[in-house]
Amino acid sequence: MPDHFNITGEQFRPKNVAAVFVTAELPPFSRAGASIDITVSAIGDAKSLLGGTLVITPLNAADGQIYAVAQGTIIAGGVAAEGDGAAVIQGVPTSGSIPSGARVEREVEFDFGSLQILRLALREPDFTTAHRIEAAVNRHFGAKVAEMSDSGTVSVNIEKTRSRSPAHAISRLENVLVRPQRKARVVVDQRSGTIVMGEDVRISRVAISQGNLTIRIQEEPLVEQPNPFSRGESVVVPRTNVELEEEPGIGLAELRSGTSLSEVVAGLNALGVAPRDMIDILKSIKVAGALHAEFVVR
Repeated sequence: MPDHFNITGEQFRPKNVAAVFVTAELPPFSRAGASIDITVSAIGDAKSLLGGTLVITPLNAADGQIYAVAQGTIIAGGVAAEGDGAAVIQGVPTSGSIPSGARVEREVEFDFGSLQILRLALREPDFTTAHRIEAAVNRHFGAKVAEMSDSGTVSVNIEKTRSRSPAHAISRLENVLVRPQRKARVVVDQRSGTIVMGEDVRISRVAISQGNLTIRIQEEPLVEQPNPFSRGESVVVPRTNVELEEEPGIGLAELRSGTSLSEVVAGLNALGVAPRDMIDILKSIKVAGALHAEFVVR
C-alpha cells in the first residue's frame, strides 16, 4: 500500500482530521534542545481545532533545513456550535497555539564572541533617541565607545568598553537607562471605532462642522389585475418611496491653536458625537493640516 496519496481540493473532506499550517519564531541564541512556542492554523474545510493534537511536524526554514520539531495538544481560542438550521461561532476556533510545543533541533551558526563592533538597532528609529543612547553609553563607560550611525543604529566598539567579551559588554549596556523620544501619534480602528492617542498630540487653529445625512429608499411595487373574464395580463407597477433625513450637526466650532486633542475629544463626547463620526472629524483635521501628529488607521 503506498505511503502517500494525490488528492485535489474538492476531494479533501476530512471530518475528524484537520490539515494545519504550523509556524514558529526561532529566538536569538536558541540552542539545540530548547523549547519554543508554535502557532497552528487550519487549512481546508476544518471547522475547529479545539481539543486537537498535533502530530510530529518538522519545521523547515527558508533554506530547506529542519530547525525544530513540533507536537502537542492545541490550545484554541474560540468555540463553534452548529445545528441543522443555525451556527454560532465565537472567537477563532480554527487557530490555536502550543506553548513550548517545539524543540529546537538545529542551531543558527553565529560566532558572537568574535564581534568587534556591536550595532544597536532602534525599534522605532528616531535621531533624538539615538543621540541620547550614544551620550548615555559614553557617559556610562567613561569613554567614546558608542557612535550614532543614523536614526535607527548606534554602533558600540567592544574593545573600547574594556570588557572580557561581547556578552559582558551587553550585560553592562542593558543597565544603561535612556528616556526615548516619543512621537505624537493617533491610532484609530475603523472596525471597532477605537481611538488611541498620546498626550503630545496638538492641533492648530481650525473650525469644525459636522452633520449626518441619511437617505432611505423603499420599494413597494403594485400589481394591477385585469378586469374579470378579460384577456388582459397582470402588470407590476413600480413604486419607490425616498426619504431624506438630515440630522443636526455640532455646528461650526472654532478650536484655538495649541489645544490638546484630548480636550477636543472630550468636547465631542460631551456633544454626543459617535466614535465613527469622531474618526471622520480627526481625518478631516489631519487633511486640513491642523493635526500635528502621525495619523495611523488600522
